Amino acid sequence: MTKGILGRKIGMTQVFGENGDLIPVTVVEASQNVVLQKKSEEIDGYNAIQVGYEDKRAYKKGSKTSKYANKPAEGHAKKAGTAPKRFIREFKNVNVDEYEVGQEVSVNTFEAGDVIDVTGVSKGKGFQGAIKRHNQARGPMSHGSHFHRSPGSIGMASDASKVFKGQKMPGRMGGDTVTVQNLEVVQVDTENNVILVKGNVPGPKKGFLEITSSIKGNK
Repeated sequence: MTKGILGRKIGMTQVFGENGDLIPVTVVEASQNVVLQKKSEEIDGYNAIQVGYEDKRAYKKGSKTSKYANKPAEGHAKKAGTAPKRFIREFKNVNVDEYEVGQEVSVNTFEAGDVIDVTGVSKGKGFQGAIKRHNQARGPMSHGSHFHRSPGSIGMASDASKVFKGQKMPGRMGGDTVTVQNLEVVQVDTENNVILVKGNVPGPKKGFLEITSSIKGNK
């Protein structure tokens, strides 16, 4: 069955393994996870639990920021006996009977050696050229080349006489939902509510992350 938890990326550090190897790890803080709702086959058409992470502030009239909760969010969270949450996700393929509405989900959901998938929003890089965005090669850098970092020809002149959809061109880069699969849990610190994940995960520091059991199965 799937296991899942929500957290926030703190940054990267390194730890030593039992054999003395230096392991780069990402520190993920995962406290305040609360089950907001249980979904069932009879009512919703599928089985899942809805988990919320990190409290929102009380509603402020005229506010345009998502840090404040509106009335529907307050009512939804009140059923679970908790405050409205900023980051809410559903976890399917879980044993729903193991959870109750209002229950806290702690970092000991996972243990060292578990293989996980981590989903986050990648760093936004703004408007970028085709070389950085699509890893294209540049032209010769000599003075007479006149072709250095431009994308080059993008379409045919006669037959077709158009640029096809999906052409790799300059544009906005980053800010996409990215999942990195088959990462290993190196250590779980229940005292500080953090999980150490081997390697890097998507997103900037303080970015929200969704951690689930590996869809390809644990080792």
